[in-house]
Amino acid sequence: MRLLLIRHGQTAHNAGQIALGREDVPLNERGVEQADLLGASLANEPITAIYSSPLQRAMATAAPLARLLDLTVEIEDGLIEMDVGEVENQTFAEMAERYPDFLKEWRSERVADLCMPGGESLRQVQERAWSAVEAIREDHTDQTVAVVTHNFVILTFLCRVMGIDLSHFRRVKHDLAAVSEIRLEAERAVLLRMNDRCHLPSEQR
Repeated sequence: MRLLLIRHGQTAHNAGQIALGREDVPLNERGVEQADLLGASLANEPITAIYSSPLQRAMATAAPLARLLDLTVEIEDGLIEMDVGEVENQTFAEMAERYPDFLKEWRSERVADLCMPGGESLRQVQERAWSAVEAIREDHTDQTVAVVTHNFVILTFLCRVMGIDLSHFRRVKHDLAAVSEIRLEAERAVLLRMNDRCHLPSEQR
């Protein structure tokens, strides 16, 4: 399966650098524009299916592409963003004040199995996201599939594809409305392109 791994467009939380996990916020004006540009850039790809996280920012990012290809967006719960628990809707300054011990651990080598206060760990996100994509691959073995999801889901997935330990997840970057392309074979995954933003205006790159 050829996988086009897409991060959703911008929201007000992203613009304001506010922690965002499963809060179901919409795309902002820029995010809507990004979704349209993304859809147009992929309209000639031989995509046979589009899957999305159940959160509206991901579904709205998938919608323009689905309209252009006359496809239905399939919801996959395993693609939902990391449950960030109690830090949802907080700025970094607020997190630093309320959870200094957690943030110290978050910067350590133990980060992979560290659960967000009241939420998930990176490893839990990686395992469910990988399982979700593997299930999709079973139904689309020799096809091209677009998957629209979220930052931590993509970062943990790319770490596994590239053989990077989750403790080094910060070495990977995936911007809003960007695309990574992966070939998923029976025995291996091959990264073909990463964090492609060429469809976005230069000021958004």
